[in-house]
Parts: sequence; structure tokens; C-alpha cells
Amino acid sequence: MTAGGSPSAATEDEKGGLRTALAGLTTRGRSFLSAGIAAAVCAYVLGQSDLLRVGLLLAVLPLVCALVLFRTRYRVAGSRRLSPARVPAGSEARVHLRMDNVSRLPTGLLMLQDRVPYVLGPRPRFVLDRVEAGGRREVSYRVRSDLRGRYPLGPLQLRLTDPFGMCELTRSFSTYDTLTVIPRVEALPPVRLTGEAKGYGDGRNRSLALAGEDDVIPRGYRHGDDLRRVHWRSTARYGELMVRREEQPQRARCTVLLDTRGVGFRGAGPDSAFEWAVSGTASALVHMLERGFSVRLLTDTGTSVPGEGSDGFAGASQESADAAGLMMDTLAVIDHSESTGLSRAYDVLRGGNEGLLVAFLGDLDEEQATVVAKMRQRSGSAVAFVLDSEGWARGAGGEPSGAGDARVRMLREAGWTALLVPPGAGFGDLWRQADHARASAGPAPATGTTTGGWG
Repeated sequence: MTAGGSPSAATEDEKGGLRTALAGLTTRGRSFLSAGIAAAVCAYVLGQSDLLRVGLLLAVLPLVCALVLFRTRYRVAGSRRLSPARVPAGSEARVHLRMDNVSRLPTGLLMLQDRVPYVLGPRPRFVLDRVEAGGRREVSYRVRSDLRGRYPLGPLQLRLTDPFGMCELTRSFSTYDTLTVIPRVEALPPVRLTGEAKGYGDGRNRSLALAGEDDVIPRGYRHGDDLRRVHWRSTARYGELMVRREEQPQRARCTVLLDTRGVGFRGAGPDSAFEWAVSGTASALVHMLERGFSVRLLTDTGTSVPGEGSDGFAGASQESADAAGLMMDTLAVIDHSESTGLSRAYDVLRGGNEGLLVAFLGDLDEEQATVVAKMRQRSGSAVAFVLDSEGWARGAGGEPSGAGDARVRMLREAGWTALLVPPGAGFGDLWRQADHARASAGPAPATGTTTGGWG
């Protein structure tokens, strides 16, 4: 049998192939072979020719089945489709398997088996009864995981058996697919954010283009453009009416900081404080992208999403879905870091104005709280969700530790809108509470020109 339509997938030398076929004898086949040999020996000792015939029949039957099964040459092509290929933790994905018999002969009884990690559920098995020449069979199964990550599915295996159940041969396909389990994303309530007009209006700052003739960036004339902005030199060069770009809208920016320090979180599992922080980060990223912000994901190690620009991923565009997918893929496999501080993240943030800063933080000592407090100086507005691991270890209803309250007060004094996250809290409610806390605290102290924030 040829798996996956590739003749080399099942090509073996004759001796090795027969050895594999004999090794594929089932318990029934081995029992028949042993009984036949025993009967033949007894017939020889006792001189009973009838018993010898019976022994030969019992011994030859499994050998003939193994030989016929080995000589059977099926060409079977298999494919797998995930729906969807990226699924939130706790949700189900369906895996569709398709088998095509591309040979001129019908197949016998086939058992189809797919390899899946144990966290996704039991290994699925299907029995396919005689696939006609040129025919196909389609089956499906469901997988589910409460733990985010990237899980390989496959390779697909086919088990071929003879009608008597004497021998079984297994062939494997070479390809596999990957299921990505991303963090849970919670829909957040709309709050008043500075610069929601997608680049236009009073809430957005504008950056002026250079006014020199050599630095002007022209564009094609659009209906309604002021004729005084026509750039005649470019018009003569391109043969069509061109106007100057005297100003360009600057998109509001948002940086989401995720603390991944191993020393900052305790516990593990889907209900741990770290998993809540990862889920909250994913929710904030998707929400800000939908609001049209240029969003950047940053961790305590100073790293961001591969392929991310200097200003982050732009939202409210055709690429926003791809940007969200890249960020979700990064968060799907993110784990605790060996870093003990947040200084690397601060070094990245102090490089320029970060607009709105949303931080998800674990346990903070006084030194790290001071570093976080300084981050406020480089952002237009800053919101922090502090997870007290000691309080989370006590479970829902547990009293927060005094250290967590002290760190929250320290951040608030530095201009942060800071909230202590109780165990099992809903992020949507905390998002709304942060907006109310900001409104009741009044305007934040000026820290320079901002490009968007919580306002």
C-alpha cells in the first residue's frame, strides 16, 4: 500500500517487507501459526497424516494472509483540514480527514488513526469499509484544550487488515498540521479614548511634512482638494494633477506590556494569575486594534512580536486581522521568562513617546515598582493591572496582600491608573473600573506631547 500517493512511502526490499508482514501478525494469526506447528509436530511423532494436513492448514493460513496483504498495492491519498486552525483556549476545533483511493483497485478494510497530543483528547480512530476505485471517504473529529499552545496533529496512519483478521500492516503519511490554541479574548466595553477618529479630528496630533521643494511628497489630485496645494513641478513630471501633502495624520499609539517574570507569578494552569494576565493582554490588543490604534506588544525582556514595525501594528486596516493573528500566535506560546526585573522594558519605552500604555504586572518589589513608576513619564496615559500572586493563591474571596495594595498606591502616586486584580475577576469589569478611576482622578499631569491615551 502506498500512503499519501507517494510510491516511495511504502517501498521496501523484499526481505525486509516480508519480515514486516510477519511482524504484523495479530494474536489470532500467531495462535493459528503456533497451533499449526504444534499439530504438525504431533502428527509427525504419532504418524497421523490427517492431523498433519490440519496442522499445515492452520500454519499456512496466516502466512498466506500476510503474503497477500504485503503484495496488495493500494495508492491512497490523505488530507487534513482544521476548522479553525487558530482557536481560543476552552473552545473546540474540528479536524476533517479525507481519504482518496487513487488506485484502480478497491481497498479492503482500513482503520484510520490520527496522532494528537494527549491534552487535545483521545486518539481518534475510524474504520473505513472498502473504498472503491477512485472513491473517497471523509470523517471528522473534535479537539479541545484548556491550555494555550501550538499542538502538532499527525502524521496520519492507516492500518490495513485481511478479511480473517490474521495480519495488520500500518502505513504512515509524512505530513502533519499544527493547531494553535490562543488565549481567551474577552470583548471589552467601549471607553473614551483620546483620538478615536482614526487619524483625523481634534483628538489626533498631526505631523507636518517638510516644506522644502526637494522634500515635498506629492499625491494625486482628489475631488475637493484646495487648488492652492497643487504642486506644478510634480504635475509636469507625472503628467497628471498632483497636490502637496502638507500634513499627515499620525495614528494614536498603544503599547501593551506583559510581565512574564517567573518570580512575579505563582501557580500554573488555566486559572492561574499568569494565564489571566496573558488573556487580558490578548483582549486589550484586539480591542485597541479594533479602535484604530497602532498597537505594540512588549514583554519584560524587551522583546516584541516578530515582524512588528517601530510603531507597532496598525489597526483599522486590511492588515489588522493578520496583525492580531501574529500577536495571538506569540501569546499562544509565551511562557515565564528568567528575567528578574523590568529594566529592559523600561529601556525600550524610554526611547520615545508611547501614547497609551497598558501594563499587566505580577508581584512587584519596591525596586521594580519604582521602575514601573518611571514608565509613566514616557506615555500619554498609563493603566496598570497588578496581579497579587499571594491573593490568587488563596483563591476567590481571598483577601489581597498588603504588599499588593502598597504597590498600587505607589503607581497611582506616579500618575498611573492602577488596579489590583482580585482572583477570578472579569477583565471587562476591570476595564470599565479603570475608566471610572481615571475620570474620578482628573486629568493626568502633562508629560509632553501625546499621541493617544486614556482620556
